[in-house]
Amino acid sequence: MTSSNAHHPDPGEVALAYVLAADIGNTRISLGVVQGETAYAQVTVAADDRNAMAELVKQMWEAMESPRRVVASSVAPRSLEIFRQVVAEAVDEPVAVIGEDIPLPIEVGVPHPERIGTDRLCCAAAAYGRLQQACVVVDLGTAITVDCVSAEGVFLGGAILPGMRMQARALHEGTARLPDVEPAEPEGVFGTDTVEAIRSGIVAGVRGAVRSLVEAYATELNQWPIVVTTGGDAALFDNPEGIVQAQAPPLCLLGVARALYQSLAESPQ
Repeated sequence: MTSSNAHHPDPGEVALAYVLAADIGNTRISLGVVQGETAYAQVTVAADDRNAMAELVKQMWEAMESPRRVVASSVAPRSLEIFRQVVAEAVDEPVAVIGEDIPLPIEVGVPHPERIGTDRLCCAAAAYGRLQQACVVVDLGTAITVDCVSAEGVFLGGAILPGMRMQARALHEGTARLPDVEPAEPEGVFGTDTVEAIRSGIVAGVRGAVRSLVEAYATELNQWPIVVTTGGDAALFDNPEGIVQAQAPPLCLLGVARALYQSLAESPQ
């Protein structure tokens, strides 16, 4: 991905804080140390594993220089409350939450911005901040999101579909004999046994869905947007027919930090 021309707070204006960034979901929490456009570490922990979470928070916090902050994007109120409690006990620090304590990091061009997960908005903000042009962010995690940002930097919306592992699990649990398959790159065009057939169907299905969505977005935009993939299963998506221009680092965590920096830059000094 190209470097961003967007304004970032200059250290002379606002100290470029280290951010312990958190992407909080229902079952997992991703944590990372971010400064500026660099993510120095990323780990994932079960949302209900307080001991492991506390240890990670302590280690990351102690590795960060001042000024430092804890900032979170959350789509899971219960997990967020657990995270707040753990951080308070581990490092005695408040958690600033995007959409509550910190403004959204990107302009949202949909009727009800509050109905869009802040994780999606953080990914979109980080991608657009780097690219400064129309783009599509494909986040391949538990669920897959395919979101579009206009050339003017407005989040337009997108699509959500089941993640690859969720699809595999649904086939296993919803049938009598299909095995539980770990998604992987198919060995060839033809699935020569049941496992390979499932892998081929899942991977090809996701690629086809993303291509169809990007083509529809391009028609609406009157231009072909840059397509960026991120998330745990991004490597499985590969680069079908050149549709993907880049795989990105943890965009959500970078977007979490970006939200803080924008908020600091816009605050009265």
